[in-house]
Amino acid sequence: MPARWITLQVKPFLEVRQHSGTEVVPLEVHVGQAITIGKAGFADVRIVDDRAVSRLHAAVEPIGAGWCVRDLGSRNGTYVNGIRIWSQKALHPGDEVRVGTTTIVFRSDRTSDEQTVTVNAEPPKLTSREYDVLVALCRPLVSGTTFTQPATIRQMASELVVSLAAVKQHLARLYDKFGIYEESGTESRRVRLANEALARGAVRLPDLQHNDP
Repeated sequence: MPARWITLQVKPFLEVRQHSGTEVVPLEVHVGQAITIGKAGFADVRIVDDRAVSRLHAAVEPIGAGWCVRDLGSRNGTYVNGIRIWSQKALHPGDEVRVGTTTIVFRSDRTSDEQTVTVNAEPPKLTSREYDVLVALCRPLVSGTTFTQPATIRQMASELVVSLAAVKQHLARLYDKFGIYEESGTESRRVRLANEALARGAVRLPDLQHNDP
């Protein structure tokens, strides 16, 4: 009797490699839902032994026929295959997502050409001073440090030679223009704003390498 070959389909799952061991998180049970990753007790993927991971660090979300990963304004950033992401990033089989020092591998039999990502919204219209504030905010992100934070309000005020109050006023308008309304810490909102500014093209990385205001 001739041999019969059976093709096994791999349901998508996350292979979470923590210091304490490896955990497998099936994604099929989360169809239509985001899977949150972080230290918080209510996170779907809880990482408890990594000090570089935020309470809510990142989320893996369904998109089209596949899945993508998105940073949730984490303190130390989210990386895919060693590159920091500034917007949602489609996941392909074997992609390695790093949060803190924890590695999460995306496993699936879905080919990369079946993955799609929605196009980021156009950046809002900015005044010249709002643009200057965004550049000052994002400039530390090209410093080359592995875990880099956007500039503090005091650092922006010093670079732009304006008061702290003036920077806060510009940030308030920028939060509104970029739709960052959630009630969260000031630091988290600055991270989200920096991410949105870069993801939507309001500020480009080459612009951050010049010191001219």
